[in-house]
Amino acid sequence: MHFGIKAKIAVGYNFSKVRRTLDFLANAHPFLKSLIKTEHTTRKLFYEYFSEIQVPIIEKQDCNLWDNDYQALTEGGWNVFQECLLKVVVFPAKNDFEILFIAHHLLGDGRSILGLMCEFTDCYVSGNAPNYIGVQLIGSIHDLPVGSDLPLISKMIINKANHYWQKEKHTVNYTEYQRFEKDFIHNNPITYETETWEKEKVNGLLSLCRKHGISLNDYLVAEMMCKEQIDRVVIAVDIREQVSGYHQGALGNYATAISIKDASKSKTLIQKAEVVAKKIKRNLNNKQRQMMILACYFRLHPGLIDAAAISTMGNFKSKAGKFVGSLILGYAKRNGYSVTNLGNVNNPYIVEGLFIPPASPANKKTMGVLSVNHRMKKCTVCYENVQTFENKSKHTMTNFVNPESLG
Repeated sequence: MHFGIKAKIAVGYNFSKVRRTLDFLANAHPFLKSLIKTEHTTRKLFYEYFSEIQVPIIEKQDCNLWDNDYQALTEGGWNVFQECLLKVVVFPAKNDFEILFIAHHLLGDGRSILGLMCEFTDCYVSGNAPNYIGVQLIGSIHDLPVGSDLPLISKMIINKANHYWQKEKHTVNYTEYQRFEKDFIHNNPITYETETWEKEKVNGLLSLCRKHGISLNDYLVAEMMCKEQIDRVVIAVDIREQVSGYHQGALGNYATAISIKDASKSKTLIQKAEVVAKKIKRNLNNKQRQMMILACYFRLHPGLIDAAAISTMGNFKSKAGKFVGSLILGYAKRNGYSVTNLGNVNNPYIVEGLFIPPASPANKKTMGVLSVNHRMKKCTVCYENVQTFENKSKHTMTNFVNPESLG
């Protein structure tokens, strides 16, 4: 999957200066000069550094058509074995310019790329090269906090899925997966809905939230529940400070996700937000719940993770893949809703910013939120016509333990 960070920079545009700044960043962040490779025996992915790689820059004229450019650059899929993990689009103007970072999720999470955008801006303005930052990724379940591993019944489910996968002796061919990815993008069009909250509104809401002992993030989750009339929203959680060996400012993925469910009929949005706040706090105080999705990924066979989407939503024949994709990752129902709030950044040279969240196939709607100098923009990615795959997966792996017990 991929996502974007777009920013308006309040400094004059110069292509050579953009090129030089991105080269500075690439020298500081090794992942910007890396491709993805696969270990032959374990099928695990790893990053391989190539000094000659440059971040591609594409100039476009109309920043109001950013969504067309964003989709055009990603509709053919992303060959991470041959292409840089970051693509950059610039929209020159007379006294300023807009810049769009399109990042593959293997480059980093939302906060990583937001940090990269801020670093780009500071470097572009000052002309100073940033310091080199080493990377220490979350390599195994042992890098997570104590108590993060799955419950026994969940381990049994994952182990059984792994057993069936190894028994099937399948391998996902990358060419086949790329064809599936391209077809899925073509057959499942998406739209982007954006909304701006001016500084005055944001500050007013922050005061209201403080008065009721909730956060702005609690409010946003409750707002989605009320607006969409749903009782479950998945939110992203930053775990950088909980990971041993994390280097400040490094690229990489340091996020997990938790599911917030509330079916109560609150009278007001604030009342709903107060309930949501308690449920979020309860989940964050439980390491097992907080790290569940990461623990699942670490315990799943790498090949089975690759097979989950293409087995559930494509034509790849794997019962184990369909089981994981449909009943654990949600690719069959595709009825999820998600909110990722990257918070606020203060930067005198960034006029505004937009976080374009990844279009997860498991979701109907995914909302990304970013505030710059306390001016908030929301971007919601919506699948126009959600094609479900429930019938295809209904009778898959009926001899598995009921996955509802997972977690």
